[in-house]
Amino acid sequence: MSLVPNDFDELFDAVEEQWQERALCAQTDPEAFFPEKGGSTREAKRICQGCEVKPECLEFALHNDERFGIWGGLSERERRRLKRGII
Repeated sequence: MSLVPNDFDELFDAVEEQWQERALCAQTDPEAFFPEKGGSTREAKRICQGCEVKPECLEFALHNDERFGIWGGLSERERRRLKRGII
């Protein structure tokens, strides 16, 4: 049986979401990962350092052009720099 595009998309989405269930941020206060402008990112980055799905999280943020929050241990500014090859 071959997969039709809708089935493939649904399967891809389901697999993609599995890493999110294992993310440490899912078990903590989301406010830490979306600080107000000029707010500290230290706590979120500390949590990210011990997270087993940090690479998947960063890949997701880069792929989806996430503009807000800490993803994969990096701020939006750090992710922009990474995309430009500065980091």
